[in-house]
Amino acid sequence: MPNISKITSAINKHKVKFIYLQFTDVTGSLKSVSISADNLSSVAQSGNWFDGSSIEGFGRIFESDMVLKPDLNTFSILPWTEPEKKAARIICDISLPDGRPFHGDPRFALKKILATAKKMGFTYNIGPEVEFFLFERDKLPHLSPHDSKSYFDYTTVSRATDICEQVVLELSNFGIKGEVYHHEVAPGQHEIGIKYDDALKSAENIITLKNAIKAHAAPNTPLMATFMPKPIQGMNGSGMHIHQSLFNNNKNIFYNGSDKYNLSATAYHFMAGQLKHAKAMCAVLASTVNSYKRLVPGYEAPCYICWGRVNRSALIRIPSASPDKKAVSARAELRCPDPYCNPYLAFTVMLAAGLDGIKRKMIVPKPVEENVFNLNSGQLKNKKIDILPTSLEQALKELDKDDTIKQALGPEVLHNFIKAKKKEIACAHLEVTPWEIEKYL
Repeated sequence: MPNISKITSAINKHKVKFIYLQFTDVTGSLKSVSISADNLSSVAQSGNWFDGSSIEGFGRIFESDMVLKPDLNTFSILPWTEPEKKAARIICDISLPDGRPFHGDPRFALKKILATAKKMGFTYNIGPEVEFFLFERDKLPHLSPHDSKSYFDYTTVSRATDICEQVVLELSNFGIKGEVYHHEVAPGQHEIGIKYDDALKSAENIITLKNAIKAHAAPNTPLMATFMPKPIQGMNGSGMHIHQSLFNNNKNIFYNGSDKYNLSATAYHFMAGQLKHAKAMCAVLASTVNSYKRLVPGYEAPCYICWGRVNRSALIRIPSASPDKKAVSARAELRCPDPYCNPYLAFTVMLAAGLDGIKRKMIVPKPVEENVFNLNSGQLKNKKIDILPTSLEQALKELDKDDTIKQALGPEVLHNFIKAKKKEIACAHLEVTPWEIEKYL
């Protein structure tokens, strides 16, 4: 952990005025408490008290006092803040007044399952690909993509490339390597991929990336950014494909050079666990009502529970790797998460499912290399290919039946997550949509 004196020196050098103490609620929304930079030493030692009663999934009114405990490893200066109000951020753990960890903290849930993996000799590495749309702000509420380009189209200079390239450059301030940026399939859609890191750091890298994109597409700028899974009917939605592997002492234990897919038995057990628990995981990985308008056939979003290499309709894909990087790059790409999920909870359930597969030595089904979207119901049944939930309501029912995933989340997170999502579903049911007006008026 960095010495507080080194952080104080950086604060003085860069004339930082404010420190944002950051955390997420159970749904993944970023929360922040701002303190004066002069108070950091005291807060680092004693924490910062706050009222958690109004935070989604936190304390009830009569037990609302909580403490933010800064993780000094996450200190970073926010490069997009104005010089006269220069700010830095520190991500926090959440404690109860007596000093015990708050078990409803999503960060705690991930740290808990990572500790289990560590006891088994594993480090869980994640490489996320975050997709998002940029829309013309002056056309709102109509969603007008800022361009008409498609997959990998090249633009020398544009408002969007300015935003995305600036974000990639600024990620280095946080120790994050933005590996790739490109235009995605739909007009106005983009993707930034981040180099793999351990799961806790990767969860925070995703939060940082989304914060940076929003900062550069702020309300006073021409473009607005959204991570909504399916903003426009008839266009591809935004996913967050997750590349994952297990390491031991810097060795990728997913790798087996003698296997057709370069995967070890451990990797196959891990994938089998995720396929087994896919329906329950879906409630966390695709966590909004809108998510299930993305998970439909025809738009490269997986709806079927299967795996393969060349098959982009599969839930889990095994990417190819350069010959000189096969040993380090062996990985499984999970394709159903979207960028609206809480990454702490997403990685919690993904790891719990994979570890369950390893513990129980689950056998992965045969790979499916044809386009599953083209198979009829009989062919799907013959190949024993099941389907993901088709709604958030259905996904929550699957979650309620899965003891492994429920145990990984813990009773506090589980209760609060389901409560928040049922509230979202109830609100959606009451909404009168433009489609209904056009259809029935």
